[in-house]
Amino acid sequence: MLIHWKPLVAGTSFFVIFILSFASYYWKRSTPWYKIYGTSKSYDRFCRGPLARDTITRLKDKHSFIIAPYFDNRNGTLIRIISIIHHEKVKDLHCLLCCQNSGNVTIVKAKIDIHKDRFGFPYGTADLLCGEPPNCTPQYMSIWPSRESDFALIPLFEIKNRNAESSSLEFTVCISTMFGDYNNILQFIQSIEMYKILGAQKVIIYKTRCSPLMEKVLRYYVSEGTIEIVPWPIDLYLKPSSYWHHSMDAKDIGYYGQIAALNDCIYHNMYRSKYVLLIDADEIILPVKDADWKSLMQRLQKKNPGTGVFLFENHVFRNNVFDLNGPFNFSSWSGVPGVNVFRHIFKEPNRKGDFNNKKMVVDPRKVIQTSVHSVLNMYGDTVEVPSDIAFLFHCRIPERKDLTDESLIRDPILWKYNTSLIANINHVLHESHILQSHAKL
Repeated sequence: MLIHWKPLVAGTSFFVIFILSFASYYWKRSTPWYKIYGTSKSYDRFCRGPLARDTITRLKDKHSFIIAPYFDNRNGTLIRIISIIHHEKVKDLHCLLCCQNSGNVTIVKAKIDIHKDRFGFPYGTADLLCGEPPNCTPQYMSIWPSRESDFALIPLFEIKNRNAESSSLEFTVCISTMFGDYNNILQFIQSIEMYKILGAQKVIIYKTRCSPLMEKVLRYYVSEGTIEIVPWPIDLYLKPSSYWHHSMDAKDIGYYGQIAALNDCIYHNMYRSKYVLLIDADEIILPVKDADWKSLMQRLQKKNPGTGVFLFENHVFRNNVFDLNGPFNFSSWSGVPGVNVFRHIFKEPNRKGDFNNKKMVVDPRKVIQTSVHSVLNMYGDTVEVPSDIAFLFHCRIPERKDLTDESLIRDPILWKYNTSLIANINHVLHESHILQSHAKL
C-alpha cells in the first residue's frame, strides 16, 4: 500500500500549530497577568513619570478613588490598593506594574474586594488586589479602568511596604477623621497628653478641616514630633456624611470615609509600629491595673499568645454632667474652647447583651481589613478585654437616653494622672499660645 506522507505531515503540523495557538490564547485569557506593553520605550514613558502626591486620587472613570498601594506578602505575593469605589458602577480595574528588572509594563486584572461594612452608602472602602507576575518586583504602578490606556493620563503611585523594616515605634494612635470646624481644643489636648503618658509615640490624624485655633494646636504637635497629619480632602470628590449609616443621611459615603482612613493607617504603620490604636480624639484606652499601655499589653499578650486584636469596652462619661465639688475647675482653662474631662466623672452603666461600640488595639501585621469597632478579616485571634483590666474612656454627649443622672456611676479614674497630666496640658497651652490667641478673639 502506498502512503502519501507529505499531506499527512502537513495536516498534522497544522493541527499541532492550531492546538498550540489555542492553548496560548486560552492561557493569556485565563492567567491573572500578561504583558501588553513590553518595550523599554513604553516603560520609560510611563514608569519614569511624576508620582501622584495627593492622599486621594480620582481615576478616569470618576467612581474609583485610590488612597495608596501596599506590598503584601503575608499570604502569597500581591499588591493591595486601599481605595474607595462605587459598589455598583465599578466592575473592572487593572494594575499597570512597572517591572524595572525586565523593563516592561505588565498589566494585571485587579480583584475588587469591597469591605462589607459599607452601611448602605453607595461608596465604600475596597481592596484592589493584584498578584505579582514572576520576575516582576515593581516599585511603581498605576490602576486603570481598562487595558488600553493613554500613558500620559495615568497617575503613577509608589508601592509602599516593599522593604519591610522592624518596628521603630511601640504605640501609634490612628485618629480619623477630623472634619467640620472641629474646635474641641481642651479635650483634644487632654487626650493627646494622656496618650503620651500611656506610651504613644506617634498620633496620626486624617484631617479634612478644623477651626483656625485647632490648626494652631496641630502645628504645635507636628513641630514637637507627636502628630502626623494626613490631608483627607474627601469632600472635594464626594458628598460625605457625618453619620455612620445611609438611612441617617443619604450622602455618598459614611463618616467622611473613616473606614478607608483607618485601613490606610494600619497599612501605613504595618512595619513601623508594634501596636496601633484605632480610636477617636474624645476616647482614651485606660488601663485599670497597669500604669501604661506597655505593661497592659505585656499582661494581655502573656495571657493570650497569638492574638492580634484586643477589643476594649466603651464606657460613656457624660460631658453634660459635672462634678461640682472637684478640684479641677481651673479658671485658666475656662477660656479654652472644649470639654474639661477632669470635671466629667459620671459614666453610664453598660447593660449586658447590648451592642457596645468597642475600640481596638491591634497588631497591624495581623490585620487584613478593619472596620471601626471590629476587624473584618485578620490572621490570629480576637480577645475582648475585661473592663476590670482596661476600658475605653469616652467623654461625650449621653448615649442612653433612658438613664437619669442619678443612675450614673461615679468613676474618677482619670484623676490618678492629674499631677503629670495637668502640668503637661498647661505647658502645651503656654507653648502653643492658645490662651493668648483665644483672649484676642
